[in-house]
Amino acid sequence: MQITLQINARWIITVDSDNRVLENHSLIIHHDKIIDILPQQETDKYQAERYIELNDHALLPGFINAHTHAAMSLLKGLADDLPLEEWLNEHIWPAEAALANAQFVKDGSTLAIAEMIRGGTTCFNDMYFFIDQTAAVVAESGIRANIGIPVIDFPTRWAKNLDEYIDKGLAVRDKFSQNELLSFSFAPHAPYTVADSSLKRIQPLMNELGLSMHIHMHETADEVQQSIATHGKTPISRLNQLGLLGPDFISVHMTDLNDEDCQLLVEQGVHVVHCPESNLKLASGFCPVVKLTKAGVNVAIGTDGSASNNDIDMLGEIRSAALLAKGLSKQADALPAHQALRMATINGAKALALDDLVGSLEIGKQADMFAINLNSIETQPVYDVVSTLIYSANRSQITDVWVAGKQLMENQQLITLDEAALLAAVAQWQEKISPFHQPAKKAV
Repeated sequence: MQITLQINARWIITVDSDNRVLENHSLIIHHDKIIDILPQQETDKYQAERYIELNDHALLPGFINAHTHAAMSLLKGLADDLPLEEWLNEHIWPAEAALANAQFVKDGSTLAIAEMIRGGTTCFNDMYFFIDQTAAVVAESGIRANIGIPVIDFPTRWAKNLDEYIDKGLAVRDKFSQNELLSFSFAPHAPYTVADSSLKRIQPLMNELGLSMHIHMHETADEVQQSIATHGKTPISRLNQLGLLGPDFISVHMTDLNDEDCQLLVEQGVHVVHCPESNLKLASGFCPVVKLTKAGVNVAIGTDGSASNNDIDMLGEIRSAALLAKGLSKQADALPAHQALRMATINGAKALALDDLVGSLEIGKQADMFAINLNSIETQPVYDVVSTLIYSANRSQITDVWVAGKQLMENQQLITLDEAALLAAVAQWQEKISPFHQPAKKAV
């Protein structure tokens, strides 16, 4: 049988329902799909247009970054070491109000997507403005993405009111409706920036168009207390009363939860996105990952934006999630390496309703994957390849990335994006953004 690609790998980490790790196997790809996985000595029935030998590599499904603000990569390091409210209100939002135009979003999204590809991310879930620009860069780069249609109860450079946010967002969705790598959702910023009336406007559109909702929620204890003071209930309880919760609802952060909140997540099938490093850096708190997963909640992993994390490194994020869960629970087996990897792959796919297409390496799924070279000082010897990946490897060892069978990075070189032109554009933005920079506070 003629096929387009055969990859022979030292390890294939499938992330299937049995968490199978296959040694010295071949992945058989025809156009955009995986059509077979079998031992290397049994591949005679296939004749590939291209063969790739990865004798020192692990091949695994691409990471799914379940929460990003891609364009904010241009604000990386702008106002570090500040509390969330001060960071947002006094630095980030003023800089965005002055500079966040269409070109800002195009260049910032390109920077983020380049970083994500280099780090093995093949799909991301974004929330920002000028989504036409982000969608265009997604189409150019070949990465997969879910783009959030922004909703917030005050004017921005993107839109002046709710009607304009919705109309412009849906127009972008229509424009890219034929791109199979792009999906869309509604992305209200947070319960404290979006009124009940606005949320109620979105719900019938979600039902009509089959869109999900992606929102920041329970990010800090202060947010929860303000909600109780204003509405008499926690944010998750408030949105449940509005009838918004369900399997098409993605809640990001969730660092401050009581037992009733957790029960609502379970009962309604809500997906939770854990952003450990952003929450640590902003001192926002800790998502109770172990409690939620034991209760049956689907928990995925996101990096958040580079302005509050400073990188978009999913491999680092997985390690932080695993170690944080162990330290908080005082249980070394609280979040094992295999489970942490699932959070960054198949769990993210489930949250985005893409698990029938991506999130694992299985016959019939899209060929979204990356290869990482483990034959280095840092990752030898290898006793358990998944443990080595999570606890020892780093993203600089990732060599090759594919989305839907198309190679986006080969031997650590980006194929679909111009790195030199991108760095030149970023340098120009640095000059414009520098006046908004808040120097890091000196140690006392």
